[in-house]
Amino acid sequence: MKLSEIKNKLHQLDKIAFQLPNGDLVPKHFHVTEVGKITKHFIDCGGTVRNEEVVNFQLWNANDYDHRLHPEKLLNIIELSEKTLGIGDLDIEVEYQGDTIGKFGLDFDGTNFLLTTTQTDCLAKDKCGIPEKKQIVQLADLENESACTPGSGCC
Repeated sequence: MKLSEIKNKLHQLDKIAFQLPNGDLVPKHFHVTEVGKITKHFIDCGGTVRNEEVVNFQLWNANDYDHRLHPEKLLNIIELSEKTLGIGDLDIEVEYQGDTIGKFGLDFDGTNFLLTTTQTDCLAKDKCGIPEKKQIVQLADLENESACTPGSGCC
C-alpha cells in the first residue's frame, strides 16, 4: 500500500484497526510511535548497487489502555512527516513487536488495515547461479500427439 492510499482510507474511517496475518487484531490501545522514511543502499549478490525507500510505521503497545488513535490524528502525523522529512508517495512497511520486531506489508480489507507477510528473495538469480524452478507436468496431462506410443519409433 502506498502512502496516498492509507491517507485516502483514513479520510473514510471512524476508527483504525490493524490485523495481523494470523487474524488477531493489534490491541486497540496501540500507538504509532514512528512514521519515517527508510533508505536502504546496498549491493546484491550479483554486484548490482540498489537503492530502496519505504515509509515506515512503527506500532507499539503500552499499558495505556484508554488510548485510542483516531484516523484524523494519524493523518496529522503522516502529513507532518511528509512535510518535515520530504516523504513522497512510497510503499508502506509496518514494524510490530511480536517475539521479535516483525516487518510487514500493508493492505486494507474495507474495515481493517492488514499486516501482510513479507519474504526475502534473491535479486540477482540470473547472476548467482540459482536455477529456474522447473515446471512440473503430469504425464497424464500430456496430449497424445506429443507422447510416444509403442512402435512409433520415438523411443
